[in-house]
Amino acid sequence: MSGDGWVYLSDVRIVEERIPAERPFPFSLPFVEGLALRFSTPVTFFVGENGTGKSTLLEALAVSCRFPVSGGGRNELGGAHGPEEDSALSRALRLSMRRHPRDGYFFRAEFEAHFASLLDARAKDPWFIGDPYARYGGGSLHARSHGEAFLDIIGNRVGEGLYFLDEPESALSPQRQLGLLAIMSDLVGAGASQFVIATHSPILLTFPGATIVSFDDARLPRVELRETSHYQITRRMLEAPERYWGYLRGE
Repeated sequence: MSGDGWVYLSDVRIVEERIPAERPFPFSLPFVEGLALRFSTPVTFFVGENGTGKSTLLEALAVSCRFPVSGGGRNELGGAHGPEEDSALSRALRLSMRRHPRDGYFFRAEFEAHFASLLDARAKDPWFIGDPYARYGGGSLHARSHGEAFLDIIGNRVGEGLYFLDEPESALSPQRQLGLLAIMSDLVGAGASQFVIATHSPILLTFPGATIVSFDDARLPRVELRETSHYQITRRMLEAPERYWGYLRGE
């Protein structure tokens, strides 16, 4: 299977009549007006500066696909394990699905500790049926480092399905980011997984054949790896750190 045959989520559009007249956040974000985005590859990256809305749209997509707003799988929809309660933007989106995934997951690095606490609470609940750790490495996520816990989630929880990852690099060293890419490559190669990822990592952006969507432009154009500021700044900084330090010091 190749091309968009791998894709579950194929399109998202804004429903203009569902946008509040006063346009409160997040409807004030520049990309919202006229939003129309197509997913044609099994891996799509959202890139852009802080505040451009890439994580906001990722969250809205995940919620529209019936994943909990604070992260997790559909079994956690009623978990209330994070500070977020809803995604306002999700109510104004119209999604098109090429097919419906058997499984999926929404990973939010910022709320991973809340999710780990939810699993621990389930383990102590005498009325909870089954092992809450079974799909997450077999034990409490709090007993592992942030990066180890994340890779345990990915390695044990991710398989055939639709996956939303919000800045996964925040939990991973460069070496572990390569490990994530290897896992993703195996799953995409099997032809049954789709990933939508908001990231600042030029390492992750190297995934072969991925679509990179830039939120630095409200039109959300597709860009190449070498066109992203993430790649350009990282490369130049590593090639000539003294030049950048001179600039940072005002020399």
